[in-house]
Amino acid sequence: MTILDKIIIDKKREVELKKSIIPVSQLENSVLFGSKTISLSKNLRNSTSGIIAEHKRRSPSKTIINQNFTVEEVVKGYENAGVCGISVLTDSKYFGGSLDDLLLARASVNVSLLRKEFIIDEYQIVEAKAHGADVILLIAAVLTKQEIKHLSEFAQSLAMEVLLEVHNREELQKSIMPSLDMIGVNNRNLKTFEVSLDFSKELVAYIPNDFVKVSESGISSIEAIKELRPYGYQGFLIGENFMKTDNAGQAASSFISKFSI
Repeated sequence: MTILDKIIIDKKREVELKKSIIPVSQLENSVLFGSKTISLSKNLRNSTSGIIAEHKRRSPSKTIINQNFTVEEVVKGYENAGVCGISVLTDSKYFGGSLDDLLLARASVNVSLLRKEFIIDEYQIVEAKAHGADVILLIAAVLTKQEIKHLSEFAQSLAMEVLLEVHNREELQKSIMPSLDMIGVNNRNLKTFEVSLDFSKELVAYIPNDFVKVSESGISSIEAIKELRPYGYQGFLIGENFMKTDNAGQAASSFISKFSI
């Protein structure tokens, strides 16, 4: 059994437990539920850097990355740096995140927020909306084509955007549909955790230009982005590279400033 398999088993239990405690109607009454969506796809299309910065305390592969920052410090630093959007990890067991992190991020900044989560149920999308997210992540590796269709259409019915994550051509081909806004290629193999930009380069030819193309994981230099831009990528999700420093916002600012040099 892979780490991903374990995460999904735990996630199903977690969602069922939450459903029994907090009804959808309560989430829909959230102050944030009716808030206007800040478009990440539009920001990426109009950006010179295309950076989506991530708030990430730890991961199964790296254990602790950084537990010293407050959410407010990180996201405000990212906003000041001029990022296109901010990804907030909300999985607790494996990544040390929470929905409170998302709520604090929304209270702190006025940029597009992505709920980075293993979404398997529309309940989690309602949660995301109620806690201030503009975008949800769907991972093709853990969803069927019908599930991707149902969940992405449900998200769009709430005026949210959808970033679909793929790892190979098979996942991509089953997933392409009009209810997606962005398609992200994860450069990390979720089974082996090996990282290579070749994943992004190989798959881009099969992604229609209707979607904003995003490269995820393993991006730690301007050179990597310059290498991927000619392939049509407009978004670049960076987490550990900023979070492992003493000042994530400052690291993002320094990184983005190099685009104007």
